[in-house]
Amino acid sequence: MTSKEKIDLQRLPRHIAIIMDGNGRWAQEQGQDRLYGHFHGVESVRNIVEGCAELNVEYLTLYAFSTENWDRPEPEVTGLMELLVETIRKEVPILNRNNIRLHVIGDMSMLPDYAKQALSEALEMTAANTGLNLVMALSYSSRWELVNAVKRIARDVKEGKVDPDAIGQDTLQNYLATSGFPDPELMIRTSGEYRISNFLLYQLAYAELYFTSTRWPDFRKEHLYEAIIDYQGRERRFGKTGRQLQEEVDANA
Repeated sequence: MTSKEKIDLQRLPRHIAIIMDGNGRWAQEQGQDRLYGHFHGVESVRNIVEGCAELNVEYLTLYAFSTENWDRPEPEVTGLMELLVETIRKEVPILNRNNIRLHVIGDMSMLPDYAKQALSEALEMTAANTGLNLVMALSYSSRWELVNAVKRIARDVKEGKVDPDAIGQDTLQNYLATSGFPDPELMIRTSGEYRISNFLLYQLAYAELYFTSTRWPDFRKEHLYEAIIDYQGRERRFGKTGRQLQEEVDANA
């Protein structure tokens, strides 16, 4: 039995989030510069998007570029932006062929104009697709997102649109960049680091975290299947006891 055949298709995570880490280290291990790793990481993106679409996963969020990444050497940042635009323009026909809709979260104001233009075109061209929702986190950080949400809530309170006494978890969630998406159930990080790195801090509250030493350019569907199998072997209690969960299952049987 293959790894894919071991997956229970009735218990798939609805939303998978991935921190695509290790491009630079993979390139250095090959004796190449960091951009070489980013270039080869694109193939992994294509492969994992395809894998999620084949399994009928509803949402896939990829941490592609953080707000902190702007502090990297200028040649690497420029190369990443150019690679982003080139990749988007190549991939849009493939996304449409596979009924995949593209979304972007992050501080788009920091992107160069040519990148903003390419993203805007891609979002419009895939807007009618109804299959996998591919969410790219670009120029994104969770702290940026939370500060931005608080500012927007404060503005609406000031204008009388929001009652401060009525503010709750749902209120905050409605102001997040991910307000239209369910929270991830599974978060995968590649390359052997055990950090969340300012990624979806609020949304990952009850996600199962999966860490692998595989560098992102080497990450393929088989690795994705292994992560999902591991996820399906865990007991998701959401603060309850295992006994309570079993009693609920028995009551609904």
